[in-house]
Amino acid sequence: MEEIMSEEISIYYDQDADLNLLKDKTIAILGYGSQGRPQALNLRDSGLNVIVGQRIGSVHYKNAIKDGFKPISVVEAVKKADWIQMMLPDEKQKDIWEKDILPNLKEGAIVSFAHGFNITFKQIIPPKDIDVVMISPKGVGPKVRIQYLNNYGVPCLIAIEQNVSGKAKDLALAYAKGIGGTRVGVLETTFKEETESDLFGEQVVLCGGVIELITAAFDTLVQNGFKPEMAYFECFYELKLLTDLLFEKGISQTNLAISDTAEYGEYVSGKKIITDDTKKAMKEILDKIRSGEFAKNWIAETKAGKPYLLKARQAIAQRKIELVGNNLRRILRKEQG
Repeated sequence: MEEIMSEEISIYYDQDADLNLLKDKTIAILGYGSQGRPQALNLRDSGLNVIVGQRIGSVHYKNAIKDGFKPISVVEAVKKADWIQMMLPDEKQKDIWEKDILPNLKEGAIVSFAHGFNITFKQIIPPKDIDVVMISPKGVGPKVRIQYLNNYGVPCLIAIEQNVSGKAKDLALAYAKGIGGTRVGVLETTFKEETESDLFGEQVVLCGGVIELITAAFDTLVQNGFKPEMAYFECFYELKLLTDLLFEKGISQTNLAISDTAEYGEYVSGKKIITDDTKKAMKEILDKIRSGEFAKNWIAETKAGKPYLLKARQAIAQRKIELVGNNLRRILRKEQG
């Protein structure tokens, strides 16, 4: 089969990255949460000098202490650091940047992000005399740690926004190597492309699309007389089995691994679910992301205390599929244990 690869894409591996570029630098991980913790641990295990900036008294602060770090304030960490790794939540970065980071940056410090939101939407405008890069693992934080410990890694994206030193790309690759990314492959992109595609994927597929598809299918079965437990197994429980196959084999080989009945059903029914109207809605979502409308609305939402998010979170927890699923998971664990 002919390989199809964008001409513009570049992929880098261990041999393309030099950890020695970071050996004499102090790397400050700001935020010891889902991504901050595994990256800090991986970098430390790779022989690099890592410090942690984390709010005193928080759960993440306590976790950092358990892991052998001596967490300090963001201000202290920035003053000591040659490399600033922004692992703080998107919606908190702007205020912390202006108050604690920007006034305390060392000359020649490198500022790095795991997601391009604040740079792309100009919430953070770095000084013109520093390197600004991004290293973004394409996997959840715990997976970044587990794969590293298994002598493997999670693929990463890198992007270069400012290259004052002339070595920004090499430095980004070195960091990616430190967290295990170059063991499997690091792809080069831009802040804009990563941000827009990431937000789109979250909203249309990974979070928004999948959750609503599962819930709608579950509700359809229940409303038409099927037991909720049966609906849960068919529309929710088996999803992991399929996504594992898709991850490992791709679409066409997965179709060979399922029954012919299921494969035939895919072909005759899938396009009735994902219609031209669905694709039109996807394009509208993408347009709102690219125009900055989504970012503007999210920033306004956070400033207001996240009322819509909190209300929606409560509503999701009360959906019938959640109540049935919680009960089934409890019963199945009890029987297995």
